[in-house]
Amino acid sequence: MVAMFMSAVEATIVSTAMPSIVSELGGFSLYSWVFSSYLLMQVATILIYGKTADLFGRKPVFVTGVIIFLIGSLLCGFASTMKQLIVYRFIQGIGAGAVMPIATTIVGDIYTKEERASIQGYLSSVWGISAIVGPVLGGILVKYVSWVYVFWMNLPLGLLAIAGVVFFLHEDVQRKKHVIDYKGSILLVLSISAFMLVLVEGGVHWAWNSWQILTLLAIFLIGFVLWVREEKRTPEPMMPFNIWRYRAITVSNTASFTTGMILMGVSTFLPAFVQGVLEQSPMVAGFTLTTMSIGWPIASTIAGKMVVNVGYRKLTVAGACAIIIGSIIFILMSPDKGPVWPALGSLLVGAGMGLTTTSFIVSVQSTVDWNVRGVATASNMFMRTLGSAVGAALLGGLLNGRLQSFIEEKGLQGEITIETFNLLLDEQQRASLIESMKILLQDGLSIALNFVYWGVVIIAILTLFLVFFMPETEEQMERS
Repeated sequence: MVAMFMSAVEATIVSTAMPSIVSELGGFSLYSWVFSSYLLMQVATILIYGKTADLFGRKPVFVTGVIIFLIGSLLCGFASTMKQLIVYRFIQGIGAGAVMPIATTIVGDIYTKEERASIQGYLSSVWGISAIVGPVLGGILVKYVSWVYVFWMNLPLGLLAIAGVVFFLHEDVQRKKHVIDYKGSILLVLSISAFMLVLVEGGVHWAWNSWQILTLLAIFLIGFVLWVREEKRTPEPMMPFNIWRYRAITVSNTASFTTGMILMGVSTFLPAFVQGVLEQSPMVAGFTLTTMSIGWPIASTIAGKMVVNVGYRKLTVAGACAIIIGSIIFILMSPDKGPVWPALGSLLVGAGMGLTTTSFIVSVQSTVDWNVRGVATASNMFMRTLGSAVGAALLGGLLNGRLQSFIEEKGLQGEITIETFNLLLDEQQRASLIESMKILLQDGLSIALNFVYWGVVIIAILTLFLVFFMPETEEQMERS
């Protein structure tokens, strides 16, 4: 729970602090890369951690991951440029790949199938606590101390999590010689990195038909094909494809990918709207995200208590509908509605996430045995985090592309760039703008973010389609 709290606080605090970080370090066009770099390494290592946890035990893998995460957190606080921060977030992401999946796997190990649903719901209360503590503390740190402490807060939490696992987790792991899938790991990192670069830079710094984009696409496709081939040949693959023969796992993982995209669309860009367009403080921006993290644990607890009687399909369909309604509210946001409107949208999206993610995790862990539970749980986390990474890159690309189009439509190519929108995210710099320029920039940012949230709605509708294929009961899961 301490590890989950650290991960949850990281998400809420960094999202809240990002406008202030960008205003100090510059680099608005790199905004999404602060999230994408973290998520890229997280998604590239999740399966490795999940597989090694099945081979060598949960404890050593968990401790190693948290230590790397803390090193990255420490370095992030020393960043003096946006590029440095992105590099340090890469390191942080390498460690983050172990935190949530291994913590969730440990829960699957120490509780019975009947207990798991309720316990997973209770664990989600951590997100509610972090939702209240994170944005408030993040806003206070940014306003009165420094944004560096949003990263350094992880240090005592991580050390406490390590101590708890080292002293209280006792596991009996069969010792034997294992084959580590190094080649598959390298191919996965290579292909996903190329794909991320395409999503972030395509149509912004490089034309979609440029040699850079075409080369990266070729690297992605070749790397992915070779990775799949390697996973089928190696004796102990980090992604055993036979677990995907279960419909519950296939649907859960695919829908986790789309909900991961939605999650980043909300948490990454909502603070930019609240601070840049609504002209609210970082603390208010944080509170609009808080409602999502409050709705999440409440719905997750309800799902944990109801999943056995109601069934997986009904709960996930209800969750997907809540996400769609919340996403539509984001499209309807405007300055005259104030911060209450985005907070309401966040609450509904959070409730939908709680209903779906709890059902997904419980169904995945109930489908497989201990010896593959780590990698099965990691596969679900992998797909959700991959979705978050792709979502941050894709939606960030949509934002930058729409801002560039706005500049060209207004004939302002020589006067402003995408970086000029940085000025809206800092109260003093915003106040120094000429009123006509401020309104112009706010119109551009509002239009671009509206474009992003239309993308979120489309992804939410796709999620609803996917969860209709979810098995209804345990018996159906076993048959499928």
